Amino acid sequence: MLLHIVARGKIGRGPEAELVDRYMKRIAWPTRLTELPESGGRPPPPAENCVTILLDEKGEMLGSVDFARRLERWRDDGRREARFMIGGADGFSDEERERADLLLAFGRATWPHLLARAMLAEQLWRATSILANHPYHREG
Repeated sequence: MLLHIVARGKIGRGPEAELVDRYMKRIAWPTRLTELPESGGRPPPPAENCVTILLDEKGEMLGSVDFARRLERWRDDGRREARFMIGGADGFSDEERERADLLLAFGRATWPHLLARAMLAEQLWRATSILANHPYHREG
């Protein structure tokens, strides 16, 4: 299953970009990162049988193991792509939220898109390492 981050805004070459890159390179699953302009621009067409996850402060807060199990279930159900959407400054419309398969929150705070991208990349690495029984994640 492809893990695809589609993010509004350009990350540039700062320390946040290095952090995202570091975690994305560690993930053994196929990954893709698509940057869109802050406004306008269209994401690439989703793969057939894609699951869409919006990062949204009003979304569900999943622990790392629960997040890993969700990815595992999607993969085992034959989903070809898990598309993680990071919105712009104004977030997502109600219509976009309704169409999503999951609204995912990293707490109730609003995070800058650069940090949200780094946090998501780390959680994807953590989730895939949990599923591979890698010792990176320590529960408790």
